[in-house]
Parts: sequence; structure tokens; C-alpha cells
Amino acid sequence: MKTVIIGATPNTSRYAYLAAEMLMEYDHEFVPVGIKKGELFGKQILDIRTKPVISDVDTVTMYIGPQHQPEWYDYIIGLKPRRIIFNPGTENYEFETLAKENNIEPIEACTLVMLRTGQY
Repeated sequence: MKTVIIGATPNTSRYAYLAAEMLMEYDHEFVPVGIKKGELFGKQILDIRTKPVISDVDTVTMYIGPQHQPEWYDYIIGLKPRRIIFNPGTENYEFETLAKENNIEPIEACTLVMLRTGQY
């Protein structure tokens, strides 16, 4: 099962980058998806605008603000994740409600903290 990082970036000062690094460190398979070009730890960042097909998604971890999320609701719901982690600053009541309606667990938490504390 995979974790999809929405808002992936090669910028080492961003939390989405740190999440990729920590997912790799904890042996979790991840797929970086975003609008930034580049790669993360040998994985090409997939362009979200092409709505790449990704199978076996367990978790989507959000790193784009709520103002940029509505355009991707259908795409992210269509990935059929078990849960969506809304990292600090990405919380979105509307999207969380939509997730629940589609039997997806919304979690307001920090992916980095969840990994470090064994809650991932």
C-alpha cells in the first residue's frame, strides 16, 4: 500500500519534502504528486494536473492549502485511500466531510509526528 504526497516538492525546506524523507526512512512506499517538477529520493514528482492513476493507495497526505484543494477533490477521492491526513494548515471542513461521505477517514494531524510516534 502506498502513501500519496499531495503537494510534493524537491524544496528541502518544505514539510512535504521532509515527509517524503521520513516515509522513506520508515520504509513506507510513497508517490510524490504536485505541480513542482523534479524528483524526491529517486522518484519523479507526478504532475497532479494530469491526474495520474495510482493504485493501492492507503493514505493521502495533504500539503496544499485549503484554497487550492477543491479542484482536486474528485481526483483525490478517486484514488480511494483509506484515509486523508490533513497536515497543519491544510485543514478543510468541506473536504473532510466529503471524505467521510466516501468512507475515507479524515485525520487532522502531522504526518511527521505520526511517523515519529508510531501512529502512522
